[in-house]
Amino acid sequence: MDQRVSLITLGVADLGRARAFYEALGWSTGAKPDDDVVFFQAGGMIVALWDRARLAEDSAVEDSGGWGGVTLAHNVSSARAVDAVLAEAQKAGATIPRAGAETFWGGYSGVFVDPNGHPWEVAHNPHWTLRADGSVSLPG
Repeated sequence: MDQRVSLITLGVADLGRARAFYEALGWSTGAKPDDDVVFFQAGGMIVALWDRARLAEDSAVEDSGGWGGVTLAHNVSSARAVDAVLAEAQKAGATIPRAGAETFWGGYSGVFVDPNGHPWEVAHNPHWTLRADGSVSLPG
């Protein structure tokens, strides 16, 4: 198996509301209004929104309704950009459980939680290379 991720699917309670949230962040999709899954091109990968119960069934797991132990991340070029993305997410309907601040690892980050409870860390990591297309690479 190649060391990469191609698609992340977020299980959502209300597809229309979830779609509206991500579109309010400026994300665009080619999905039709009545499609049962919404795909967003996100750099070199895809982020999908799909009904949470159908995703659990398709993934052959039992949905306990709690946090699934996964946090998504969006890296940016500066601390100022972290704060700007957090403000944009809050305006779109996210909650901000952790405002942007210096981190123990030498960067700057904060967290927003989308309307379906998916946490996103927004981070500036001065130790990683952030390319113009938004992709990141580890040092060395």
